Amino acid sequence: MVHAVVAVIKPHRLENVKDALRDIGVNGITVSEVKGFGRQGGHTETYRGAEYSIDLIPKVKLEIICDSSNADKVIDTIADAGRTGTIGDGKIWAYALDRLVRIRTNERDVEAL
Repeated sequence: MVHAVVAVIKPHRLENVKDALRDIGVNGITVSEVKGFGRQGGHTETYRGAEYSIDLIPKVKLEIICDSSNADKVIDTIADAGRTGTIGDGKIWAYALDRLVRIRTNERDVEAL
């Protein structure tokens, strides 16, 4: 069985998380720059005397495909390396995948990792 682990973290924690994932043997990761808000709800900033609201906070979305037996380890690693202890640290979720295919070799499921 194969799982997808998805995390949304603060951008400045990306290097720490990547290094930690490499240390546990994660071979691949997809990274996207995203924007969003949670309980934090955005914030206000002042620029040249004018105050404006930032509703969507810049974040980084990570997607990792791993063997189901390693999903908890991947989740714990991301949480530990991505944590700052302040509001807006992000979220992690995981779900089982029906199919996984490596396009180049046509390998399927766990063999495609």
